[in-house]
Amino acid sequence: MGSTRVAVIGAGAAGLASAKALLEEGLDVTVLERGDRPGGLWAPDGDGTSPAYDSLHLNTSKGRTEFADFPMPEQWPDFPSAALVGGYLAEYADAFGVTGRIRFGSEAGAVRRRDAEWEVTARRGADTTTETYDAVVVANGHNREPKWPAPAYPGAFDGAQLHAHDYRSPEMFAGRRVLVVGMGNSAMDIAVDASYVSSGPVLLSARRGTHIVPKYLFGRPADATGGALAVLPWRIRQKVAETVLRLAVGTPQSYGLPRPADGLFRNHPTVSDTILHRLTHGEVVARPGVERLDGARVVFTDGTAEDIDVIVWATGYHVTIPFLDSTWLGDDAEAMPLYQRVFHLDDPTLAFVGLMQSTGAALPVVEAQAKLVAAYLAGRYALPPPAEQHAAVRRAHAAAVQRWGDRRPTMRIDFDQYVAALPREIRAGLRRAARGAAVHTPTSKAPTS
Repeated sequence: MGSTRVAVIGAGAAGLASAKALLEEGLDVTVLERGDRPGGLWAPDGDGTSPAYDSLHLNTSKGRTEFADFPMPEQWPDFPSAALVGGYLAEYADAFGVTGRIRFGSEAGAVRRRDAEWEVTARRGADTTTETYDAVVVANGHNREPKWPAPAYPGAFDGAQLHAHDYRSPEMFAGRRVLVVGMGNSAMDIAVDASYVSSGPVLLSARRGTHIVPKYLFGRPADATGGALAVLPWRIRQKVAETVLRLAVGTPQSYGLPRPADGLFRNHPTVSDTILHRLTHGEVVARPGVERLDGARVVFTDGTAEDIDVIVWATGYHVTIPFLDSTWLGDDAEAMPLYQRVFHLDDPTLAFVGLMQSTGAALPVVEAQAKLVAAYLAGRYALPPPAEQHAAVRRAHAAAVQRWGDRRPTMRIDFDQYVAALPREIRAGLRRAARGAAVHTPTSKAPTS
């Protein structure tokens, strides 16, 4: 019986962690990466698909972000730059023998089930190849396809418009009147960058508010207490954290920003020290949502209007998995149910690593997911019966809707609880396997749709 052959699609943090875990289980791994280096969005290459910009840094502290199996250097700052993180991921790939398994410049074109195998078609330059694998791990990320306002705002705009995905450095804003639309981390970073070179204050527009968490609270990284509070129910954590935040920096409204629609931990907070500084100095000025575009002017929902030269739409990204069809994705990739946010319910040899929205850092999450996938494909871990998997997915979805509402509930995870739960799930799967439950083997035929 030969070794299980696994295709990993993507060489960002999720793909690298997956390949490492699979190799450690003795599996035959091929990583398909359309760029020319490992690291995903942290390692911009010539194809322009990474949204990384010059001032990008971690928004979660290194101690809460690093891989458990590969700590970041002690001498690094608490919030390293994108360049440092990109180098860290490249070193991780080298250290665990992953780099030699990566086919750079190879973009997955189609992934199809054929009897007991997966056919993966990849484009590499002018060449197209199709190879078969026993399993596929999807780790292509979900910050690639920009989401523009839909429907588009009424009217026409005479100036320049770009999505945050295409922003790299602030020189393009020199001497220009700038409007940034959005309240996420990228919106805040871009508004701050632009405020040092723009003509007049940068306007920051948002339809809904969010909590602004500084990177440091009381001399320590703001996320440093997350693990200690994780034992508490999230509503209690929310009240404690909101009280601390209010005492430390005040409310968003005190800076002219909209009142957050939900409590802290209901939606991912924006993490920034510098935006509060620039708001208090008048270099960034808050505005309500956009009502319409009117030539060289933008009209806001409060009836005010401003002359603008450049609009930056920091409005997020679509989740796209272009190499899988609706047989696997359903009508919406964001709503695809997965057992433990990893295994496809129809065929667990199709696994997903990184297809989630975490309340904390991503790297420990994908590291834990990768170990779960590897244990299953190595034949050590047994899944529960399908009925139990479906029931677990329904419970997780109901809990997510109760906490996060209708904004991507299927993808949402609580960082600390999830990272603690996956090792327990692996141990439960090992016990199931010991009791004789079915496990994956290279010759087993998983169900087809």
